[in-house]
Amino acid sequence: MAITRPAPPGPVRPDERPGLDVPAGGPGPERDGWHLTSPVALTLLLLVVVVAQGPIRGALSAPVMQSWTTVFVAVVVQALPFLVLGVLLSAAIAVFVPPSFFARALPSRPALAVPVAGVAGAVLPGCECASVPVAGALVRRGVTPAAAIAFLLSAPAINPIVLTATAVAFPRDPEMVLARFAASLLVACAMGWLWQRLGRTDWLRPPAHAVHEGGSKGEAFWGSVRHDVMHAGGFLVVGAMAAATLKAVAPASWLRTAAGNPFVAVLALAVLAVLLSICSEADAFVAASLTQFSPTAKLVFLVVGPMIDLKLFAMQTGTFGRRFALRFAPATFVLAVLGAVLTGAVLL
Repeated sequence: MAITRPAPPGPVRPDERPGLDVPAGGPGPERDGWHLTSPVALTLLLLVVVVAQGPIRGALSAPVMQSWTTVFVAVVVQALPFLVLGVLLSAAIAVFVPPSFFARALPSRPALAVPVAGVAGAVLPGCECASVPVAGALVRRGVTPAAAIAFLLSAPAINPIVLTATAVAFPRDPEMVLARFAASLLVACAMGWLWQRLGRTDWLRPPAHAVHEGGSKGEAFWGSVRHDVMHAGGFLVVGAMAAATLKAVAPASWLRTAAGNPFVAVLALAVLAVLLSICSEADAFVAASLTQFSPTAKLVFLVVGPMIDLKLFAMQTGTFGRRFALRFAPATFVLAVLGAVLTGAVLL
């Protein structure tokens, strides 16, 4: 009696394996071969650093790199605590404050809501990094963009901590504190009214925000904090890197040359405020150290810096969109310079 042996099983196709759901188009690219993952990328990066540690150490010891590292770390360390403060306030507004509160707190007419929001910026004890996420939360809660813009610009410059630091930095010039307050509030309201007049809805992208449903308010709060820290923190790092690069390559002799001409001095300190990206709690001490410049030029430095600099431009791009930032930044820069010069001519 002949015994018939079963044929040896052939290769099992991926779509015939139990428990696997492979698309009809065949296996994905990750099944065809080796692919790069985050742990693998980190391992490769560490290997490169170990192998090339000699050249890397030599490059980092160069004076330019040391200056770059100092500025980068200083900007991030100064800004990060206030960024976290702003994110916490933003999450608190988004989760715990009912939308009807803002309808009651702000005037219904946008033209009146702008100065009220501008003055309300005095209650935020932080710098410009904190005001960006808070302004984004205000827009998400239905506040008119014109009022949110006024708050965004005024908060970093007229809050008590910044004004106190300015008074300490200029002990013999108390009028500098009043001039900074007046010029910053004036520019903030002017930008809010300008947006109300000329701004378009398609220029402002509604700030993205993760939706946290099905959980408690505590879970929604911490989920919002994690989302905003990762989102805004990345743009802060990009802006700090750009500021450090420009600071490291800009010759110090430019400042001495620019101080001799009043017009050039004002423009130079305005541009310098944008490039240095110094936190508003510390910029008064930098301005006071620029003894070769006039008080009006120093005021321009103090007004422009908290309203538009490299890290702020990056953060505003990430929060409100590139179309908004490309229009908002130049207009803010021009109005801040003009407002500071006019205020300085009257008060200084």
